[in-house]
Amino acid sequence: MSFNLETMKISGKEVLPLIEGGKGVGVSTGLTAGAWAKAGGIGTVSAVNASSHDADGKIIPVHYKGKSRKERFEELVAYGIQGGLTQLREAHEVSGGNGRLHVNVLWEMGGAERVLHGVLEGAKGLVHGVTCGAGMPFKLATIAAQYGVYYYPIISSARAFRALWLRSYRKAPELLGGVVYEDPWLAGGHNGLSNTERFDRPEDPYPRVKELRATMNSFGLQETPIVMAGGVWYLRDWEHWIGNPDIGPVIFQFGTRPLLTQESPVRDSWGKTLLSLKEGDVALNPFSPTGFYSSAVRNNFLEELYQRAEREIAFMDHPADDHTTPFIFGVRNREVYLTQHGKSSAERWMAEGFTKPLMTPDSTLVFVSPDKATEIRQDQLDCMGCLSQCKFSNWADNEKGTTGRKADPRSFCIQKTLLKSAYGGAPENGLMFSGHAAYKFAQDPFYANGFIPTVKELVDRIATGD
Repeated sequence: MSFNLETMKISGKEVLPLIEGGKGVGVSTGLTAGAWAKAGGIGTVSAVNASSHDADGKIIPVHYKGKSRKERFEELVAYGIQGGLTQLREAHEVSGGNGRLHVNVLWEMGGAERVLHGVLEGAKGLVHGVTCGAGMPFKLATIAAQYGVYYYPIISSARAFRALWLRSYRKAPELLGGVVYEDPWLAGGHNGLSNTERFDRPEDPYPRVKELRATMNSFGLQETPIVMAGGVWYLRDWEHWIGNPDIGPVIFQFGTRPLLTQESPVRDSWGKTLLSLKEGDVALNPFSPTGFYSSAVRNNFLEELYQRAEREIAFMDHPADDHTTPFIFGVRNREVYLTQHGKSSAERWMAEGFTKPLMTPDSTLVFVSPDKATEIRQDQLDCMGCLSQCKFSNWADNEKGTTGRKADPRSFCIQKTLLKSAYGGAPENGLMFSGHAAYKFAQDPFYANGFIPTVKELVDRIATGD
């Protein structure tokens, strides 16, 4: 059976309904986005900690000089705008005027509005659309309208879109280029699970997207496309969505497959790992400092976090109920009270070398090695505010510069590990965001014998249904 993928008017131009999913901190670059656009699709430059490079194309390392978090935060915003502009200009040059170029930001990243304004102001005429998720970006429509670009909110339920529409988007409907439905159980990176949804009980996307379409239709958005993101690999598996009135106009977003192209900056460092993954090797986990669940390869980095979570016990400041066994720790010899079972567990973990109990905001202790305790403390001290709120360091983008809660040692510095992963660090020891379909690299004959395509070859392959 032949597969026929027709072009669609997206962000003002007839292109293939194929979008490169934005992957922040140096993975979706000007080179990858430009190549996607040149191939006739929609390329996405991520403005999340985007990197600048010199005349030879080498990445310019980022060094923070500020002594306070707020000083480093100002540097972060400036670096972000400069890097975003660098990547967008490269994408425009590489694309040769073909396709469309979008820029992606996370609403919960530090300085999101300032970075977005800076990038859109400095790259007028180069950007055709803005994709934004990780939170409820109510101001997205207003910002897009200011610069005359289309906007694409990322949501994971019809209810979320309804709230965005009624509060804000109805005021700028003509620039709503599409609504990105990101499957909260299958997409890579941060996921939009609500408090009523179980991370271990995935739901079929079809009825959820059907409900989204019905909601959009009720607002007169019958012709506005839905972008299906998360779990998309072979388009032939989604053929029943194309031309389906329950779904309406549909675009497909690919975030995981573009990790392995000749243009991808993680081609060499991640290639061997990605090509050997098995089903289940990507885990939806609760450790992100954003407070969102996120999907990443279950490697040494993630395993350490799972093991750290197993060495956690509740304490009380005074004897109460079954917490009557004293436990003394730290250089100040602080005394707290554990259960007898908790005291036994603490002694066992300390005997195994996890001799540093660290307090969490939830009146628990988590036991780590001295080296890990030192690393955690240093990472917290080095915080530069890459998130609007960070549970790991307790930074917040507000007047006080804090969430008002204690820093949480059960998490990690997300910018540090993503930078390491993107720029050649050992993939088994860093955070590798990935969609749950990544195991298909090892099964898909397209990648046989370690073959890694160019972006053009990948887009052409996807357009055939495979």
